[in-house]
Amino acid sequence: MRETERIEHVVPSMRQPLGGCYHEQFPNVPAHHEPGWTLGWMWARKEMIWAVVGAEATEHGDCSWFKGNIPHCCKKTPTVVDLLPGAPYNQQFTNCCKCGVVFAWGQDPSTAVSSFQLSVGSASTTKRTVRPPKNFTLLGPGPGYTCGRARVVPSTIFLSPDRRHRTQALMTWNVTCTYSQLLAKKYPSCCVSLSSFYNSTVVPCPSCTCGCHDKSNCVQSGSKIVSTVEDDATKKSNVQPLPQCTRHMCPVRVHWHVMLNYKDYWRVKVSITNFHYRMNYTLGTLVIQHPNFNNVTQVFSFDYKPLIAYDSISEFQSISSSTL
Repeated sequence: MRETERIEHVVPSMRQPLGGCYHEQFPNVPAHHEPGWTLGWMWARKEMIWAVVGAEATEHGDCSWFKGNIPHCCKKTPTVVDLLPGAPYNQQFTNCCKCGVVFAWGQDPSTAVSSFQLSVGSASTTKRTVRPPKNFTLLGPGPGYTCGRARVVPSTIFLSPDRRHRTQALMTWNVTCTYSQLLAKKYPSCCVSLSSFYNSTVVPCPSCTCGCHDKSNCVQSGSKIVSTVEDDATKKSNVQPLPQCTRHMCPVRVHWHVMLNYKDYWRVKVSITNFHYRMNYTLGTLVIQHPNFNNVTQVFSFDYKPLIAYDSISEFQSISSSTL
């Protein structure tokens, strides 16, 4: 399924625009390698970031011509990341400080938004003269996203705390970023194998599905170095993938096995196997498309949620206490 991120910039005043990421489809934006998401753009003119709450720029840039107060970032092409949990209260903003972790809207709308507020210098002050940034980039945390141009949309409405007074933003624009696994990686990150009740063994994934076997990039099952590899993974936030040596060489295998197939009902066992020695999938999510999923009656061992917007697509989420 295609995945989209919607980046929204709201300009209540020309000096304090809001920015945010709205995750509309799958997969999730994880934080296996800090930070989770990284948002970048190019200013249309000579703008700079005076201050920011709810996020921070990764580089300061050349602010040498400023005397006294120094801006937060003077780069023509800034990149911004989410703050870590537990950030000081005066640096927080609504829906911030999750280390860049953004879940899909269909899974949990309350965790599908990440937002921050910028104080921008040298910005225009009227609708005629303001120019939206361009060349947006999004990493989540790796590559794979392609962002379109900023598109002006109806201005966002803000409500007062008592919800009796409405304030309209000066200008609002959206940027849609589409994810493609073909752009993100040379090989897929998982494989799917299928079998039926007359199969006596688990049908393997095709050979070299996620790359061909190479002793330099995998570990044999039962190897003495496995425990060392797992210990190193807990100490480092940025580690290279290291799967078990298999024919398919995929970090994760999903197996769909038809156990029963009767006239009135059928039963399937779905097994997810983690071959990645450096990654635990504590919040694993599996999205499956099947024409008969609108008639599901019972699900075991997974938290199940049909995606209403897509009749034939359902989400299976690992139970919070389980880890792959």
